[in-house]
Amino acid sequence: MPSLTPKIIDGHTYFYARYCQRVQGKPKIVRQVYLGKIEDLVAAAEAARQPPPPQETVVAAFGDVAALWQIAERLEILPLLDSTLPAKRDQGLSCGQYLLLAAINRAVAPTSKLQFADWYRQTVLTRLLPADPAWLSSQNFWNHMDRVTADHIAAFEQQMSRRLIERLELDLRALVYDGTNFFTYINTRTPAKLPQRGHNKQKRGDLRQVSLGLLVSTDFHIPLLHRVYAGNVADSVEFRSVTEELAVHYRALAQTCEHITLVFDKGNNNEEAFDTLAASPFHFVGSLVPSQHADLLAVPRRRFRALTNPRLDGVEVYRTEKKVFGRPHTVLVTFNQHLFDGQMQGLTASLNKARRKLRELQQQLRRWREGQVKGGKRPTLAGVQNQVRAICSAQHLKSIFKAEVKEVGGGLELSFGTDSAALDRLCRLQLGKTILFTDNADWSDEQIVLAYRSQYHIEDAFKQMKNPHFLHWSPMFHWTDSKIRVHAFYCVLALTLSSALQREVWQKGEPLSINRLLEELRGIQETLLIYPRRQGQRQNRTATCLTRMNPLQQRLFSLLDLQRYAPVTR
Repeated sequence: MPSLTPKIIDGHTYFYARYCQRVQGKPKIVRQVYLGKIEDLVAAAEAARQPPPPQETVVAAFGDVAALWQIAERLEILPLLDSTLPAKRDQGLSCGQYLLLAAINRAVAPTSKLQFADWYRQTVLTRLLPADPAWLSSQNFWNHMDRVTADHIAAFEQQMSRRLIERLELDLRALVYDGTNFFTYINTRTPAKLPQRGHNKQKRGDLRQVSLGLLVSTDFHIPLLHRVYAGNVADSVEFRSVTEELAVHYRALAQTCEHITLVFDKGNNNEEAFDTLAASPFHFVGSLVPSQHADLLAVPRRRFRALTNPRLDGVEVYRTEKKVFGRPHTVLVTFNQHLFDGQMQGLTASLNKARRKLRELQQQLRRWREGQVKGGKRPTLAGVQNQVRAICSAQHLKSIFKAEVKEVGGGLELSFGTDSAALDRLCRLQLGKTILFTDNADWSDEQIVLAYRSQYHIEDAFKQMKNPHFLHWSPMFHWTDSKIRVHAFYCVLALTLSSALQREVWQKGEPLSINRLLEELRGIQETLLIYPRRQGQRQNRTATCLTRMNPLQQRLFSLLDLQRYAPVTR
C-alpha cells in the first residue's frame, strides 16, 4: 500500500506516493510517484468526481404521453377495457392494453400499425407499460383486435359514459349530436360494407367514405356515444337509430340531470326520429331547412326582437308556434348580422368568380365563331350548357344568374346577367337567417339560441379528428368492417382522453386549446444520458432527466402532477 509523503524543496511542499516493500527482511522504497503540490491533489480529486462526457443520449416523449396516461389511470380506463373486451391471449398484451396504447398514439402522434412499435420505443410508455416490442407488431395488434366486436365496444361505451358523467360531473342539460364522414382509399372491389361512396364533406366524392355519428357533452365535447355507419347512409337515417338507443339509456343519463336536451343540425331531421323523441323523456333543439318554410322567411324584420345577452350581439329573433313533423313546436327565426355579413362576403366572392369564368367561356365561344381557333373538338350546345351549370353550381348562384346559350352564325353564343330582383330577394329574405325549433316551450329566446349554438362543440370535435397533427382519424389502412370499427373506437377514446385532459387544465386556470395543450406537453421530453464504461464497470452508467421547460410547461407539469412519472436517475 502506498503512503503519502511530503517533501519540502526550496520552501515549497511537494507530495509523493511511496510504495514500500521488505527486501531481504528490511523495508525498502521500491517505487515513488510524484503527485505535485496540495493544489494539484485537490484539483485531481475534484476532476475524478466529475463524470466523463456522455457517450450518447436517448430522447423519449414524456409530457403528452404521461398526461394522457394519468387521465386514463384516474378514470380507470384500462381495467374497464379489460373487463368488457375479450380475455387476454397467452402471448402479448391484453386487448385493453393494446387499445389504450393505440388511443394515446392516435392523440399525440398518429401512425400506422407498422410504425406502432417504433413510436412506442420512443416514449415513456416503455416504463409505464413495459412490453416486448415484438408484441406491438401490426399482426399481433390485429390478431387481438379481430376478437373485438361491436357488442364489446357498445358495452364498454355504455359503462364508460356512466363513469365519465359521475366522476367528471358533466353538465348534461344539453347534449350535441352530429355526423361526419372520412374518405378512404379503399379499392372499389373491396367487399367491406362500411366504406361507400356518398356526399363527402371534404369534397372527395370520388372516394369511398366511412361515416361517424358522435354524441358529446357541451362540457368540453367529451364523447358519450359514437356510431360508425356506411358512407352512403344519410345522417338523418342514422339519427333515428341513435334516438332509439338514447331512449333506452335515458335512465343512466338522467341520474344526474332530469331535463336533458338534444341539440342537432337540420341534416339529422327525420320524422320517425322525432316520433321516438316525442315518446322519450328527452327534449330537443334543432334547425329547419329555410327554403322549406317560405312563410317564416317572409316575416318582416320590423317584427323581430333584438336579444340583450352580450353573447348574442347582433342577433334578432321572431318567435312563433308552428306544426313541424306532425307536432306543434316553438319556432324561432333568427337574424344574425355577423352571419349576414359573412354570407354576403362569400356570395360576392362566388359571384365575381363565376362572372370571370363565364366571360372566359364567352370569349372562347366568340373565337370559335370567328374562326380564330384551328383544330380541336368544336364545342357543342349540351357541352357548353353543362359548363355553365358547373360554373353556377355554388350556393344561390343558380337563382341569381340568368345565362343562355344559343346557336348563332354556325357557332354558339353565351349571354348572361345578374337577376337583381332575385339577389335582392335573397338578401332580404334568407341571408343571415336560421330557423330553430324546439319542444322546450318554456325556454326563453336566449336559451334556445345559446343551446343551438352549442353545436360548435361537436364541430370542434370533428375538426380535431381531421387535424393532421393530433387526434387524426387518418391514416386508416384498414379494409374490413371489423377493423374500421376498432379504428373508430380508439379514435373516439383518444378524443375522450384529450377532452378530459383539456377540461382539467381549464379548471385549474390554463385555458388552452387541445392543440396548444398537447403541443406544449410534447415539448417536455425525457433524456437518457449514457456514459462510457470505466475500467472495472460491467455496464454503462446512465443518468435520466427532463428537458428544460418554459414557464407554461412548468405550470402544466405541476398542475398535472407529472412529477410522479418523472424518471429516477440510475
